[in-house]
Amino acid sequence: MKINEVDKVEIVTLQDNYIDMTDLSGNPIVSRAVPLEDLEIRKSVLSEHGFSTLIRTTAGEVTREMIFDFGFSEHGAAYNARVLGADLGRVEAFALSHGHSDHTGGFSALVDLVGKKGIEFVVHPKVFVSPRYLKYGEDLRIFFPRFSRETVQASGVKLVETREPYPLLGGRVLFLGEIPRRTDFETGFPIAHFEEDGEEQWDPIEDDTAVVMNLRGKGLVILSGCAHAGIINTVCQARDVTGIDQVHAVMGGFHLGGPLFEPIIQRTTQELKKLDPQYVIPTHCTGRRAIMHIEQEMPDQFILNMSGTTLTFTA
Repeated sequence: MKINEVDKVEIVTLQDNYIDMTDLSGNPIVSRAVPLEDLEIRKSVLSEHGFSTLIRTTAGEVTREMIFDFGFSEHGAAYNARVLGADLGRVEAFALSHGHSDHTGGFSALVDLVGKKGIEFVVHPKVFVSPRYLKYGEDLRIFFPRFSRETVQASGVKLVETREPYPLLGGRVLFLGEIPRRTDFETGFPIAHFEEDGEEQWDPIEDDTAVVMNLRGKGLVILSGCAHAGIINTVCQARDVTGIDQVHAVMGGFHLGGPLFEPIIQRTTQELKKLDPQYVIPTHCTGRRAIMHIEQEMPDQFILNMSGTTLTFTA
């Protein structure tokens, strides 16, 4: 599927798991939040176990914007957008990586902040599966809050449900759709389950997806939410669907935290090194040990992300 080239991609992190207000590692690519008011330290951006981004794409003189994922709490990502001075009135589209609450919680607040009706909201149809839960034993199930079509439709957006790749912002951004599971080590979330017609089933999280941009002369910028499909599977699908092999940046949650996923940190990092992106930006659910390992193994490509960070990739 054709994806139009852009001259610049800016990713503003409206929510991530980490914040360090003393970090001064800014450069032409990385811009950290400086939430001052009248040169006084009055505000901070919020970090939560959630993920939300504002994406700006520029081609020629024209910049177009969208929101990918909405964060955990009802207010967190929208609060950060205000603190950062982000003008969401220019947002033209919404997309969702998958239907878990750390990506859907701030949906209504961000839609209200954008303040426009009829904006496309692109999702995989399985985002609305319910009930969804993590099964720690026969007597312990931890449930995800329900994210429903009724909530989405009541917000005034134009709901688009698709398993297939779908172009956004006039073909500048590609919603990747359902991601085939091809690697032998990215096998999914073993304790994730759902119920259908009263019967319990393992949840492959089919709705997990990513968005992709094509930076002129430099290749793909790939942004995942949690990469439940596997971040290597995600990058491979992006390359196959677009026909572009060169990868400029891989960013997002890689879901390598905790004892269920830490055994594949090394293999995932090895495969990332083979893909040889210019930048690797693990976020959100990647996990502390995985982030440290990726930084150690790919120091020249690694970027530390946090709430309020703006990343700017230029052609």
